Amino acid sequence: MEKLNLTPEEILNKEFNIDFKGYSPAEVDAFLDSVLEDYQIMEDNIQQLLDAVTTLQNQVKDLTAKNIELEGHKMAFDLSNTTSYSSVDVLKRISRLEELVYKK
Repeated sequence: MEKLNLTPEEILNKEFNIDFKGYSPAEVDAFLDSVLEDYQIMEDNIQQLLDAVTTLQNQVKDLTAKNIELEGHKMAFDLSNTTSYSSVDVLKRISRLEELVYKK
């Protein structure tokens, strides 16, 4: 993520030199107030999005762990209810589970 050039505080505290034919200080202040408000809204939005990303990443981790656990239970159930699995079938299932576990 790129860092912004200005913070809201820098914009708020910016002072301009006033020349004889310079810009109207009231006009510059009004514009900078608008920019400052936009920056603050943007920073709030970014923080909300980062919080949402963190929450979703945690949910993905939890669901992945539950999925691996359920796959293990399913495999154990399948193996306990049936003895017609060949060694190749068992090795394929073990390989798939290892893939899920070590994929992280």
